[in-house]
Amino acid sequence: MDLSLFDYTLPKSLIAQEPSKKRSDARLLVYNRKNETINHAQFKDIDDFLPENVQFFRNQVSVLKARLFGQRKTGGSVECLLLNPAEDSNTWWCLIKPGKKTFSAKYFFDENHYEAEVLETNTHGEYKVRFRLFHEKNVYNLANALGKMPLPPYIQREKVDIRDNLDAERYQTVYANSNKPFAAAAPTAGLHFTNELIQDLKAKGHDFFDLSLNVGIGTFQPIQVDAIENHKIHTESFEIHPDTVKALYPKGTKLRVAVGTTSVRAIESFYHQLLKNPENKPHITNKPYFADTDLYLYPPAKFHGIDAMITNFHLPRSSLLCLVSAFLSPDQKNGVDLLKKLYNLAIKNKYKFYSYGDAMLIL
Repeated sequence: MDLSLFDYTLPKSLIAQEPSKKRSDARLLVYNRKNETINHAQFKDIDDFLPENVQFFRNQVSVLKARLFGQRKTGGSVECLLLNPAEDSNTWWCLIKPGKKTFSAKYFFDENHYEAEVLETNTHGEYKVRFRLFHEKNVYNLANALGKMPLPPYIQREKVDIRDNLDAERYQTVYANSNKPFAAAAPTAGLHFTNELIQDLKAKGHDFFDLSLNVGIGTFQPIQVDAIENHKIHTESFEIHPDTVKALYPKGTKLRVAVGTTSVRAIESFYHQLLKNPENKPHITNKPYFADTDLYLYPPAKFHGIDAMITNFHLPRSSLLCLVSAFLSPDQKNGVDLLKKLYNLAIKNKYKFYSYGDAMLIL
């Protein structure tokens, strides 16, 4: 399929620069695939569209305050985005801006907090950086003390911005596990849940199950090839907790709702790997399931583990848009036409798009 099919024009005014005042006040576009109905609501009213005893599967990964600022010895400024640890807790793979100048200079620093040595680079444009810390115990602590949230580039912020505290709170789900601070981006479909809404849904008989998929920086990268089938997706690691494994396998009759595309990828990767290795099935229910995935879902993909999905509105020409298109019409290629219809409707009704934007429920 041609990449141009997954393109669309979005007015800049619809790119959300801030979250809604309250998480669950975000708008919700509801599409039911069985009866082809469309409804407009607020996220807090999601239960109005659900059957009884739904199972929600959510990504509880935490977002590290991964944007650090420093300077080279020449005085030039440096921005460093922490991606993941390399050899130890003080040596990390990072994105650096400006990369070539900083790599040539070999060092950058913050005179009150750290010195950083740029050791090497790889084919992905990432840099291995060793930090020598003046006060903090490790880079995690440094990031929490000094860093800013790694907002995507379409959310405009100054180096010092009055919205920094807002971003630290709202670019994180209320159920994020602080023991898993590896994500380079938030699982944004989950940003709409409040603790009150979760408790209300539980009281009505719905269940929540946790998993972790470490969202990588590749989330923001557009597809660069003309035919979407030729795109290679980034690899991410995931963990499915024992209770979640038991809820997933064997599959029961309750409606399974994936909260976001990252939950979709984790669950569908779990099922794809089980189908490849059926001999593992009896052994997986008593322990967490760990794996890496580069599963790329695009039309006409089949879905084995999920029945419904909550998702935000995604960037054009992205692998996430391909995934949503595939889910709208599984095992067929006409989902892209339906996707365009729904996105055009959202634009017409002035829904907010992308990370801080509104949500869609696909049943």
